[in-house]
Amino acid sequence: MSEKLTLTDAQWREKLTPEQYRILRQHGTERAFTGKYEKNKAAGEYVCAGCGQPLFESADKFDSGSGWPSFVRPAGDGAVDEHRDATHGMVRTEVVCAKCEGHLGHVFPDGPDDQGGLRYCINSAALDFKPEDN
Repeated sequence: MSEKLTLTDAQWREKLTPEQYRILRQHGTERAFTGKYEKNKAAGEYVCAGCGQPLFESADKFDSGSGWPSFVRPAGDGAVDEHRDATHGMVRTEVVCAKCEGHLGHVFPDGPDDQGGLRYCINSAALDFKPEDN
Protein backbone atom coordinates (compact mmCIF):
# COMPACT_ATOMS: atom_id res chain seq x y z
CA MET A 1 0.00 0.00 0.00
CA SER A 2 1.16 3.51 -0.69
CA GLU A 3 1.59 6.33 1.77
CA LYS A 4 -1.43 7.73 3.68
CA LEU A 5 -3.28 10.62 2.07
CA THR A 6 -4.26 13.35 4.50
CA LEU A 7 -6.24 16.38 3.36
CA THR A 8 -7.96 19.15 5.25
CA ASP A 9 -11.74 19.18 5.46
CA ALA A 10 -11.82 22.06 2.96
CA GLN A 11 -9.64 20.09 0.52
CA TRP A 12 -11.92 17.03 0.79
CA ARG A 13 -14.99 19.21 0.17
CA GLU A 14 -13.35 20.66 -2.94
CA LYS A 15 -12.20 17.25 -4.25
CA LEU A 16 -15.41 15.25 -3.69
CA THR A 17 -19.02 15.63 -4.75
CA PRO A 18 -21.42 16.40 -1.88
CA GLU A 19 -22.63 12.75 -1.89
CA GLN A 20 -19.07 11.38 -1.90
CA TYR A 21 -18.12 13.73 0.93
CA ARG A 22 -21.16 12.68 2.99
CA ILE A 23 -20.28 9.01 2.62
CA LEU A 24 -16.47 9.00 2.61
CA ARG A 25 -15.82 11.71 5.19
CA GLN A 26 -19.01 11.71 7.32
CA HIS A 27 -19.62 7.94 7.40
CA GLY A 28 -22.91 8.19 5.51
CA THR A 29 -24.64 5.60 3.38
CA GLU A 30 -26.59 5.68 0.15
CA ARG A 31 -30.11 4.28 -0.07
CA ALA A 32 -30.30 0.63 -1.06
CA PHE A 33 -30.65 -0.09 -4.79
CA THR A 34 -29.69 3.49 -5.79
CA GLY A 35 -25.92 3.21 -6.31
CA LYS A 36 -24.43 3.26 -9.80
CA TYR A 37 -22.34 0.11 -9.27
CA GLU A 38 -24.90 -2.10 -7.52
CA LYS A 39 -25.83 -3.85 -10.80
CA ASN A 40 -22.49 -3.35 -12.61
CA LYS A 41 -21.25 -6.64 -14.08
CA ALA A 42 -18.38 -5.31 -16.20
CA ALA A 43 -14.86 -6.65 -15.67
CA GLY A 44 -12.48 -4.26 -13.97
CA GLU A 45 -11.28 -2.76 -10.73
CA TYR A 46 -13.07 -0.70 -8.10
CA VAL A 47 -10.93 2.05 -6.59
CA CYS A 48 -11.51 4.59 -3.82
CA ALA A 49 -13.36 7.66 -5.10
CA GLY A 50 -11.35 9.75 -2.65
CA CYS A 51 -7.80 8.72 -3.47
CA GLY A 52 -7.73 6.09 -6.24
CA GLN A 53 -6.50 3.25 -4.00
CA PRO A 54 -7.40 -0.15 -5.58
CA LEU A 55 -10.04 -1.70 -3.30
CA PHE A 56 -11.99 -4.53 -4.96
CA GLU A 57 -11.89 -6.64 -8.13
CA SER A 58 -14.96 -7.32 -10.28
CA ALA A 59 -14.18 -11.06 -10.07
CA ASP A 60 -14.92 -10.86 -6.33
CA LYS A 61 -18.26 -9.01 -6.74
CA PHE A 62 -21.53 -10.88 -6.26
CA ASP A 63 -25.25 -10.11 -6.15
CA SER A 64 -26.12 -10.26 -2.46
CA GLY A 65 -29.61 -8.84 -2.92
CA SER A 66 -28.76 -6.21 -0.27
CA GLY A 67 -28.97 -3.22 -2.64
CA TRP A 68 -25.28 -2.31 -2.41
CA PRO A 69 -22.25 -3.58 -4.34
CA SER A 70 -21.01 -6.64 -2.46
CA PHE A 71 -17.62 -8.30 -2.61
CA VAL A 72 -16.18 -11.45 -1.01
CA ARG A 73 -12.76 -9.89 -0.33
CA PRO A 74 -10.67 -6.74 -0.80
CA ALA A 75 -8.31 -6.44 -3.77
CA GLY A 76 -5.29 -7.27 -1.63
CA ASP A 77 -3.67 -7.11 1.76
CA GLY A 78 -3.60 -3.54 2.96
CA ALA A 79 -6.32 -2.25 0.60
CA VAL A 80 -8.83 -1.64 3.39
CA ASP A 81 -8.85 -1.33 7.16
CA GLU A 82 -11.63 -2.55 9.43
CA HIS A 83 -12.88 -0.94 12.65
CA ARG A 84 -15.55 -1.74 15.22
CA ASP A 85 -18.63 0.45 14.64
CA ALA A 86 -21.16 0.67 17.49
CA THR A 87 -23.30 3.47 16.03
CA HIS A 88 -27.04 3.34 15.35
CA GLY A 89 -27.67 0.82 18.13
CA MET A 90 -25.75 -1.95 16.32
CA VAL A 91 -22.29 -3.45 16.47
CA ARG A 92 -20.81 -3.83 12.99
CA THR A 93 -17.42 -3.84 11.33
CA GLU A 94 -16.76 -0.67 9.34
CA VAL A 95 -14.61 -0.85 6.21
CA VAL A 96 -12.41 2.16 5.34
CA CYS A 97 -9.85 2.86 2.63
CA ALA A 98 -6.41 2.10 4.03
CA LYS A 99 -4.87 5.04 2.17
CA CYS A 100 -7.25 7.96 2.89
CA GLU A 101 -9.38 6.44 5.68
CA GLY A 102 -12.57 7.18 3.75
CA HIS A 103 -15.67 5.29 4.91
CA LEU A 104 -16.63 2.64 2.35
CA GLY A 105 -19.29 0.57 4.08
CA HIS A 106 -19.35 -2.50 6.34
CA VAL A 107 -18.36 -6.17 6.26
CA PHE A 108 -20.77 -8.87 7.41
CA PRO A 109 -20.32 -12.62 8.04
CA ASP A 110 -23.15 -13.62 5.68
CA GLY A 111 -21.32 -13.91 2.36
CA PRO A 112 -20.95 -17.03 0.20
CA ASP A 113 -19.63 -19.92 2.31
CA ASP A 114 -17.49 -21.23 -0.55
CA GLN A 115 -15.75 -17.82 -0.81
CA GLY A 116 -14.84 -17.30 2.86
CA GLY A 117 -18.25 -16.29 4.18
CA LEU A 118 -17.77 -12.50 4.14
CA ARG A 119 -19.84 -9.81 2.42
CA TYR A 120 -18.13 -6.45 1.97
CA CYS A 121 -21.18 -4.19 1.55
CA ILE A 122 -19.84 -1.01 -0.09
CA ASN A 123 -21.40 2.31 -1.09
CA SER A 124 -21.20 3.00 -4.84
CA ALA A 125 -20.48 6.69 -4.14
CA ALA A 126 -17.29 5.65 -2.32
CA LEU A 127 -16.03 3.91 -5.47
CA ASP A 128 -14.82 4.65 -8.97
CA PHE A 129 -14.73 1.86 -11.54
CA LYS A 130 -11.82 1.24 -13.91
CA PRO A 131 -12.95 -1.11 -16.71
CA GLU A 132 -10.60 -3.87 -17.75
CA ASP A 133 -8.67 -3.12 -20.95
CA ASN A 134 -9.78 -5.34 -23.80
